Amino acid sequence: MAYQNITGSLSPADIQEIKAAFATIEAKLPFLVTLSVEERRKLFKMGDKSLAFVNTSLTAAQSNRDILPASFNVDEFVRDYQLAATLSELLIGLRQLTEQVDDTLMAVGSETMSSSLTVYDYVKTAAKKTPGLKTIAEQLGERFKAIKNKPAKTASSS
Repeated sequence: MAYQNITGSLSPADIQEIKAAFATIEAKLPFLVTLSVEERRKLFKMGDKSLAFVNTSLTAAQSNRDILPASFNVDEFVRDYQLAATLSELLIGLRQLTEQVDDTLMAVGSETMSSSLTVYDYVKTAAKKTPGLKTIAEQLGERFKAIKNKPAKTASSS
């Protein structure tokens, strides 16, 4: 669907239900972890290109348990593979939802900023003749002071 002006709202009950759904998702995934940047860097990555390798090695492990050391847990390998496949599937849906929420937030944020700029223009104009609006105009103008006062970048000489 093409983007048009967004007209929508969420009731407090809707917000609570959405947050409850988030809590349900988290409760259903009690094994989720948070990795540090260093941990993420050190781990093997299983992307789409590695999927065939992992799948073939899983089949080999299941078919040839006798060549593996007794300490190698094939059943755990199967569970890990199945969980990775399931989480990959769920992640696709979560990313799609996140992208839609992010795009909608950007669009409605843009609409809101556009409306705010219109109000600001009218307040600035009206502040010249209407008592009490000068303070509001100045307060709204604070948003742009950092932009106006930002020093111009100069080319560095070598």
